[in-house]
Amino acid sequence: MKKRIAIFASGSGSNAQKIMEYFKKSNDAEVAIVLTNNPDAYVLQRADNFEIPSHVFDRKEFRETDEVVQLLKNLQIDLIVLAGFLWLVPENLLKAFPNKIINIHPSLLPKYGGKGMYGDKVHLAVLENKELESGITIHFVNEHFDEGEVIHQSRFKIEAGDDLEMIKFKGQQLEHQHFPRVIESLIKKMKTI
Repeated sequence: MKKRIAIFASGSGSNAQKIMEYFKKSNDAEVAIVLTNNPDAYVLQRADNFEIPSHVFDRKEFRETDEVVQLLKNLQIDLIVLAGFLWLVPENLLKAFPNKIINIHPSLLPKYGGKGMYGDKVHLAVLENKELESGITIHFVNEHFDEGEVIHQSRFKIEAGDDLEMIKFKGQQLEHQHFPRVIESLIKKMKTI
């Protein structure tokens, strides 16, 4: 029986795309649904391209009802993957899926994490502080932004002359390389339990 993954994304969904590609031919897991809080998110097109169902929700549905939790339970979701999802996960979802929600963050946490720290804001802070390296962190999700237990970190050097675009590019290369593999290793651990 394949494990079932739900992906939450708010924007373009390049990580979601890599995950969908990675698990398309997997015997271990499949992406069962893509969810977003943004009806204009390009990730919806990406899901459609893979013939994966999607669901758009608003803040009220997400925070004040159990509709999203119920949908995920009905789909028998085993792992929730936040791939560029910008909202804090509400308590009802955390309780329904304990240690089964993971996130990717574009810095070496605990540096440059927390509320409002996402995308270019993270990379600009790294540049402004003249860091010599940055990277990515994949972590479990808890009730605070970017504070859950770290599962994996990968780093890259920041060279003299690297600008925002280059730092973004280096980080995204690591994300695309490692995120699907880390998800797969978590899925394999679940299968042995």
